[in-house]
Amino acid sequence: MGGRGGFGLVILLIAVVNIEAQKKPSITIHSKCLGNVMRLDIGPLGGHLLEVSVVFNNSAIRLTPVLASQCGFSAKIDQLGNIVIFASLQNCFAQNVADNSFTTRLNLRLHGNQVAEDELYQVVETCRYTAWASREIVCDRNYMEVSVKRTTGDDYALPDRPISGIKMFGASRQAAEKKPIDAEFKIKTITFFTPEEKIMPLTEAHRRGYGISNTPTRLVLRSPLTSPETYIQNVAGVPMSVLRTSIVFEKKTLATQIHAGAACPILDGSVFFTPDSISWFLPRNIEPLTSSGQFELLEVHMGVDGQRLNVAEMAARHYSLSVNNVYILTKIPVGAVGGHFKSHVQDGRYLTTYTIEPMLELRWTENAAHKDTRYKVFLPITTPLLSQSPQVTDNTVPEERVFKVQLGPFCSDVALMNITISSEVLSVADCSARGLKVLEHVSPKGCSKVFTLEIPFKDRGVLQKEEMEITVYSLQLTFGLLVLPEYAPFSHTASLEARLENKVPPSVSGGCDYQYFYVLVKYGTHGFNFQTLVGRRLLTSLLAKEYGLMDNGTHFSLSVPFSAIDVMVEAVEASSIRSRLDVSLRTPATNKNIKEFSMACNFFPRLTECFSNGTITALAIKLESVPSLKPSQLTLIDPTCVPSHSNDHYAYFVFSGNSCGTTRKFLPNMMLYENEISLPDAMKTVSKTDEPEYELKVACYFDINTNHTVAFNNRPRRSEPYAENAIGELQVEIKLALDDSYSTFHRVEADPIAKYLQQPLYFEVELIKSRNPEVSLELVDCWATLADDRTSLPKRDLIINGCVNPRDPYQVIFHPVLPDARVQYPSNFKRFEIPMFAFAKDQENLSLQVFVHCDVVICDARNPVGSACNVQCSNQDEGMKGQKRSVSDGHRIEQVSSGPILMS
Repeated sequence: MGGRGGFGLVILLIAVVNIEAQKKPSITIHSKCLGNVMRLDIGPLGGHLLEVSVVFNNSAIRLTPVLASQCGFSAKIDQLGNIVIFASLQNCFAQNVADNSFTTRLNLRLHGNQVAEDELYQVVETCRYTAWASREIVCDRNYMEVSVKRTTGDDYALPDRPISGIKMFGASRQAAEKKPIDAEFKIKTITFFTPEEKIMPLTEAHRRGYGISNTPTRLVLRSPLTSPETYIQNVAGVPMSVLRTSIVFEKKTLATQIHAGAACPILDGSVFFTPDSISWFLPRNIEPLTSSGQFELLEVHMGVDGQRLNVAEMAARHYSLSVNNVYILTKIPVGAVGGHFKSHVQDGRYLTTYTIEPMLELRWTENAAHKDTRYKVFLPITTPLLSQSPQVTDNTVPEERVFKVQLGPFCSDVALMNITISSEVLSVADCSARGLKVLEHVSPKGCSKVFTLEIPFKDRGVLQKEEMEITVYSLQLTFGLLVLPEYAPFSHTASLEARLENKVPPSVSGGCDYQYFYVLVKYGTHGFNFQTLVGRRLLTSLLAKEYGLMDNGTHFSLSVPFSAIDVMVEAVEASSIRSRLDVSLRTPATNKNIKEFSMACNFFPRLTECFSNGTITALAIKLESVPSLKPSQLTLIDPTCVPSHSNDHYAYFVFSGNSCGTTRKFLPNMMLYENEISLPDAMKTVSKTDEPEYELKVACYFDINTNHTVAFNNRPRRSEPYAENAIGELQVEIKLALDDSYSTFHRVEADPIAKYLQQPLYFEVELIKSRNPEVSLELVDCWATLADDRTSLPKRDLIINGCVNPRDPYQVIFHPVLPDARVQYPSNFKRFEIPMFAFAKDQENLSLQVFVHCDVVICDARNPVGSACNVQCSNQDEGMKGQKRSVSDGHRIEQVSSGPILMS
């Protein structure tokens, strides 16, 4: 618990870490007069050394512990580096003016180190005090002091030989207080009652550390608390340290005496603790200081650090003060304002104590003497060691993928030095450099310091393992801590674990062929909620239908024509246009993008057509770089030649070679007709934006040396004429993929392939040995049989005329083909999925051997008009669409069959 401490003002060391040595401390000094004592607050010292000297007769006298207790000085230090010095107004070095004004001068020297210079502060404080009681007693940390009014009774003649103290000083204090002692009376001897008499000359008393002095009207006696001339007396069950003296004054042949004494409570026996409160018992009637039974208590005041508190202040701090017939009882909550906590380490455990210095100030009178006594006691109280086990609070949110740990609470004198993460010791600076977030949070209320630490799951100190569809992240931590200023080390360990479902976010990919952008969106882990934006438009059910959305529960696909309004045209070249489609996935709640995807492809539409009768057609497409362009405002060189048709994305012109400002130029064997599409000059001058000017060159070449015979047929053409690139044998192959990624296939030699009856089958038909993007492979009919013979029965129709069999309860699902490392030209491939198999006539057969056969046709992608490659199927079921083929003359049917598939 601790008793009254020594003074220790020779050199005071307050150790505080993280103070830059080269900086001078920024300290504050405040002094205050508190009745018969003065208080001086200094701080914070910030790790520097403080030396205190008192200035007397122009000399600086360094205060030592012995001198402090003899002359009326005490001090205390808190854990923040603040120091409080108390000085009795009647200290040995005070300049006393008529016992009304007291001036004390102190020198405070702050010692730095090799870098910082010493700082000297001079403090001069004058306190006025006139409300002297007949007797004033002060019990401080290291001394007790009694000051009595210097009066005496009848003088008596000194004998020739010394006589016993009992006969010589038998008169009582009450009988000796009639008139002031003459200034010629000098102190000669002092008798201590221990309780036996012990006579000591004044010089010997001074040598033993007692302070005895005369002031203009009073006698002051000061004794160290540990003086051998004091004794312990039990007063109403409270042990008290008692000093009783009789002091002899002599003048020539006359002598007189004054009785002076004090009694101060001892901590052990007067203070009692519970985990939540401190109770201090002080006897109401301090019997060693009273001489009659006619005792009257006039005043009781409570305070802290020498400062009185009023009723409202005590209530705010939850202090209580009560007086009964025996005791004056003070109760203080542990942790209340006015005290402070201190950290300790014992056997590796973290403990705390709470220290506070309450003050009680009493005034009483004894009716027989008609004199009053003011009694003031400072009692430093420190609780026994309190258990303060720090706690680890795990605030981790697994979805944030960061461990968030809080450790505490600690008192303010605890510092975090390092953290061990999976056997790797890191200082706080190392943690910051590694990207770990370490913070210290301090509250002014008691022991409330906490440390927080944030460690990403990706840090190398975090261990992880997979359990089914869960990833378990674990972390072992050891916090290395110090208690200052003792530098007492201790540690605290923590084991953390976070479990995170392996969520795969949705993704988007895609590719192009000669006519379409193909978009594939995978849903990712079940539970992700997202929206799809195509271009700048939200993918609604109406837009999904327009773009032929197909969905199988794990992903969906879109087919967006290159001419769609959501497609941005980046550039127009001589024979192609470069278009881009942007697709983004975002969360509905925050509109934050999860995934952004863009693909740009070259397409080869007919922008200009030249007819033998001199007619020219031209298509002007709006570019992304000219967003304000209105195609309807475009004209040919002749501004009166406006588009035959236009919308927000393109303008279509039809004109003849001898109109609209078309120019003609003769070349060797050729005739060149040229025109230009742009905005009229008047509109160009109005435009003040930074957009580039829109200009499109139109050119037609005619052969002037060759005659052509043209046959006329009144039957409309079913398709545009075209020429084949080459003549050769094309081979078609059908393969079975392991899953819908179409990245891995069953080996052909693995015969038969075993599948469960309810397991989906993923087929891919490929036109092998073809490297021509203008060749398109199309499915005509596909069916399944139980025999190798493609004409055998029973037969299950899967695809009819390029469309799914509408009567099949388990309809085929078509999958888009996108370019990747294996697929260079998507038009050379077709992919479809058979969800499940069931033959009506073989329900009882538990094992079926199945063969899949297809008839395919090879089309020219450049000749889509009216061909077998461009007839759309009716939409029998939302989300599934095929392409109907009407195979006409001139298209060769290719046949392909799969190996046996064993369904069980």
